Amino acid sequence: MLTAWQKSGAIREIKMQIITADEIPGWVGKSTGVSDWLTMSQDRIDQFADVTEDHQFIHVDPARARETPFGGTIAHGFLTLSLLSRFAETGGMLVLKDIKMGVNYGFDKVRLMNPVRAGERVRGHFTLMAATEKLPGQWSFKYAVKVEIEGDEKPALVAEWLNLMMVG
Repeated sequence: MLTAWQKSGAIREIKMQIITADEIPGWVGKSTGVSDWLTMSQDRIDQFADVTEDHQFIHVDPARARETPFGGTIAHGFLTLSLLSRFAETGGMLVLKDIKMGVNYGFDKVRLMNPVRAGERVRGHFTLMAATEKLPGQWSFKYAVKVEIEGDEKPALVAEWLNLMMVG
């Protein structure tokens, strides 16, 4: 388990499990973890709208959004997707021992399945689909990720997420 970090007075424990390269085959096809719950607050949605300059009313105007079939504001799909990094830190991904650097490598698949309404809680479920040593000390990990909405059977999104880790 990695250590806690602090930013802006908030302390969050990073819960990624550390493994060796020899342990990788035993993880393929298995759940690597479930993240902590996170509330999708209207403030978070508004901040994301400001950063991305996407102020569509369905995200930022609660009065107008109440008139839609959603009955209120919903998070941007890209906001939900961008939270995968946070979900990975709080219980979803594996980390190779002696890691020097890890980077997001992209996605093979992303599907936005169900809108996340302001105030709902979400969390990520991770399963290691594959891991390949592309170059000596450079590993590619592919995860199946599902973002669950508390109390809803249909997930917010499903994705196949690629990550690279450099060890040495």
